Amino acid sequence: MQEGWLTNWLSSLSLTGLVLFVLGTMLLATFAGHAAHRWARRHAQGVDEDHNQESYLVGSMLGLLALLLAFSFSMALGRYEERRHLVIQEANAIGTSYLRAQLLDEPHRGRLSQLLIAYTDNRIALGTGNHAGLDRQLAINDKLLTDIWAAVIAARDSANAHGITTAVLMTFNEVIDLDTERKVAREVRVPAPVFLLLYGFLILTAAVLGYVLEERRARLGVFVLFVLLSSYVSIIADLNRPTSGNIQESQEPMLMLRQSLKAQPPEVFEKFQAPRETSSTNAR
Repeated sequence: MQEGWLTNWLSSLSLTGLVLFVLGTMLLATFAGHAAHRWARRHAQGVDEDHNQESYLVGSMLGLLALLLAFSFSMALGRYEERRHLVIQEANAIGTSYLRAQLLDEPHRGRLSQLLIAYTDNRIALGTGNHAGLDRQLAINDKLLTDIWAAVIAARDSANAHGITTAVLMTFNEVIDLDTERKVAREVRVPAPVFLLLYGFLILTAAVLGYVLEERRARLGVFVLFVLLSSYVSIIADLNRPTSGNIQESQEPMLMLRQSLKAQPPEVFEKFQAPRETSSTNAR
């Protein structure tokens, strides 16, 4: 679905630029609201202002704004938590596949072990790299998945001989499925209409505050409130940028997995195996 030019432009801004843009537009809306109040007061002389109704209106709008902020933050945080959980799931799936590959005969065991280590390295690069090299890393990722599945097919007879065909297929299928899930999770964003609604309501609230508040002492408090709101919106936007934001899901589970895989080459799992019997030829 094509998003509007405004949402695309806001997404291209840095977080500092986004804070300044939101803060600036809210201040402009406040000045516009204050100018509207002065114009209305000049053209409505002799009419008593009901400050109680104004306070109710401001309180209601601030309460609704808090709900919109909480809703938007919850959506962005939920998607972040989903991406973080998928990292843990993928690390577990790759680790299980590596262990089950040790049950196969050579050369399948060594081939799959090396492919899984290379795949883990590439997944870490995808999770920690910048957006510029994303296409190249994705191409490497897809090639490694193809090679892994080709190696699984080649190991079919060995898996059948050991009675582990289903176990091997299931765990490697899970690795492939999680690759798709992580790709999709990194493309899912908070819907653009939600951000537009939040931004529009921020501007409207700022205009109402400018219309209602007249005392200069209150203006400093309003400015501090706007700074806090702009910073809060920038955090939501950062959570909504999986590949370019500062708040990204930790790759620690994958880093721990890579360290474990490289510390446990296939030879380590042979320590308790009975030595193979060697036949000797006797001269008769």
